[in-house]
Amino acid sequence: MTRVYLVRHAKALDRYTWVEPDELRPLSKAGRRQAKILPEHLGESAFARLVSSPHARCVQTLEPLANATGAPIELADELAEGASGPGALKLVLALAADGPVAACTHGDVLFDALAELRAGQVTLDGPFECKKGSTWVLEVDAGSFRGGWYVQPPASTKEKA
Repeated sequence: MTRVYLVRHAKALDRYTWVEPDELRPLSKAGRRQAKILPEHLGESAFARLVSSPHARCVQTLEPLANATGAPIELADELAEGASGPGALKLVLALAADGPVAACTHGDVLFDALAELRAGQVTLDGPFECKKGSTWVLEVDAGSFRGGWYVQPPASTKEKA
């Protein structure tokens, strides 16, 4: 059994006040704190692959995990905002052949992926939600998703990021 960790990016700067291209919108201070404690929060010491939407906020969410594990962050358009959930699932399922995968994406892609899994009768434990910085842990066996559960986002601390 291999695990895939589908992470929604941590809290980012407000999209309505950000004036540059949305792909460049970074994490907020609270989001940087969430990302900083993500490695401990996930409790996984080694990931075979780290893959991210090319958007800055997703890459920044995985950076502490990359630093902790030594794994490089690979960029994948299949995880970008506006991409399809089924496409994201196909990508991470293929990557899971190498071992545990952490993939950072956006709320729309994650909700679409979860809907696809439920439609395929995959048992998902937990609320049907995707808070910023949260994770869905999916179990993969023999090239198929077998089940999964929701992990609340890490509680951000008051310390400065």
